Amino acid sequence: MLHAIFEPGFFSSSPVHTALLVGGLVPLVSATVGVFTVMRGQSFAGEALGDIGAAGGSSAYLAGVAPLWGFLVVAVGAAGVMELIGIQRTRGRDLATGIVLGAGFGLAALFLYLGTTSSNTTGAAITILFGSVFVLSSGTAPAAVALAGVALVLMAALYRPLLLISVSPDLAAARGVPVRLIGALYLLAMAVAVALSALTIGAVLSTALLVGPAATALQLTTRPSLTIVTAGLIGVLVTWLGILLAYDSYYWPPVHSGWPVSFFVVTLVLIGYVVARVASGRRRRA
Repeated sequence: MLHAIFEPGFFSSSPVHTALLVGGLVPLVSATVGVFTVMRGQSFAGEALGDIGAAGGSSAYLAGVAPLWGFLVVAVGAAGVMELIGIQRTRGRDLATGIVLGAGFGLAALFLYLGTTSSNTTGAAITILFGSVFVLSSGTAPAAVALAGVALVLMAALYRPLLLISVSPDLAAARGVPVRLIGALYLLAMAVAVALSALTIGAVLSTALLVGPAATALQLTTRPSLTIVTAGLIGVLVTWLGILLAYDSYYWPPVHSGWPVSFFVVTLVLIGYVVARVASGRRRRA
């Protein structure tokens, strides 16, 4: 029975072990940050940071370093710029996101062009934009684990004040909560989550892990702590299942050519959200 689900070599493959490790931690970070991203209406900001990450990944490729560091540095820098422009106000938030997003796409186009014209390596642009978790280096996994731990600790420290700010910024300010500081630290955590998601399923699709499981969990429960746990479980499930399907796809006839992990993950996220939305609608009508 197991042989019909797991193709030969799945449990003994070192790249699969690395993919499962990173693919198990990254969704937990993305889900924790993503719940607040959806609650605060900052999905567009998350999308922008993911797309801007393409500039970071392509610059890292051009410099000959691991893409993770490029994703991280550019995402953190972009989050800082959006904060300075005025991310706290709704109108300023959209303005800041649009400006930084446009600049990021321009840099990504430049770096990808320079990288592909100065090197004979093929597939770099596809890897940066759409990810390839099976080709992560052994040195990247410990760094990803460390960053995931830092992001989770940061979100645990921010949980209560960030929840209050997300529900009622005015009340939080009246109680003396440092709204601007908490918002800036939250953006830092979002940048780390987006960078890790970009490493897993690519810069363009990173928002799927940031927003998708969180939005699905919010259809199933309204308790913040339970929502985070549910979103994390959904994220890990769709990522691990995506890794399994991508590995098995190498054995699928007729061409025996593997399909990308990112395709399966994004598709599973969409299916999960649609199912949860339908179930939630039926429960409300009942």
